[in-house]
Amino acid sequence: MTQVSQNISQAIDKLSKQASAVQLPQALAIKIQDLLDELDISKESNLFWQKYQQTKKYIEWIISLPWNNQTQDILDLNYAREKLDQNHHGLLEVKERLLEYVSVLALQKSRSPDQKMRAPVLLFVGLVGTGKTTMAKSIADMLGRKLIRIPFGGLGDPLYLRGQSKTHPEAEPGQIIKGLVHVKSNNPVILLDEIDRVADDALNTIMGVLVELLDPEQNSSFEDHYIDHPFNLSQAIFCATCNNTQRIATAVLDRLEVIEMPSYTDEEKQVIGQKYLLPKALAQAGLGQQEIIIKDSVWPTIIRPLGFDAGVRTLNRNIELLVRKSARLIFEGQVRQVSIDESNIKNFIPQW
Repeated sequence: MTQVSQNISQAIDKLSKQASAVQLPQALAIKIQDLLDELDISKESNLFWQKYQQTKKYIEWIISLPWNNQTQDILDLNYAREKLDQNHHGLLEVKERLLEYVSVLALQKSRSPDQKMRAPVLLFVGLVGTGKTTMAKSIADMLGRKLIRIPFGGLGDPLYLRGQSKTHPEAEPGQIIKGLVHVKSNNPVILLDEIDRVADDALNTIMGVLVELLDPEQNSSFEDHYIDHPFNLSQAIFCATCNNTQRIATAVLDRLEVIEMPSYTDEEKQVIGQKYLLPKALAQAGLGQQEIIIKDSVWPTIIRPLGFDAGVRTLNRNIELLVRKSARLIFEGQVRQVSIDESNIKNFIPQW
């Protein structure tokens, strides 16, 4: 046997061992064995290494999928409430809905342990910055699940979700499969972010994919074009966000439970700024809690320097800006502590 033939045989053998080391669905294991047999037959072909790379890439995706791996749920109302309060101020009605959600999952598991848990698909609807995406992350936190976020803004090709057939030279799986490989769990929280911002020319086809993803009768056998084998998504928890529901197909809305995310009042924003955003910005800048003192009287200016904003993104940007400016003053040794009041607030954030 020549050195080249030996290298080829070793490469095929290595792939075979990688595939056999993972417990795969029987039909898929047979398919992979067929691919390896075809590879073995083509050993003398000039196109062997090209075919080998395609087969290797496919098998690596297959064995990286969490076919049997999942996280253990934390179904504790006190823990859930703690996580929600840790990430969100106010929003009491929304939090109550989520606590009901955890209660249903806990009852399902305790009374029917062999039954697969079914959870409603939540759609958070609200203006920019009202906490829709963060609320979805809180669901993952309070359940102890992994999070997959799939942005839909400007999405114009359903193959982004479904993947492309492996017969194409540069084919890859879609974002659903890539997300599962990344989190290594088959029961994550899957956030479909901004589903109302899909490109116009792809709206109908992408809404069709969403129907399959969100329908528990269909997502138990979701097929990515690249993987070309059903993957069970029924244990994943789906949630979605949008600014409004006008561009969402009726068939999709029928599978969603809408939760309205209200705009924040100025009083709520001040508490959010003081309790959540400022401490976070200080920690990111390497500053202590007492190195920047903000007088209560200037918080209205920090909240609304340029007019009304329904969410807290502008507030967060303003806080990060004044923290950065303060950090520079402290780093240059000009001051040891920055005190911000009416006399100097204009030096830290833009105003009309």
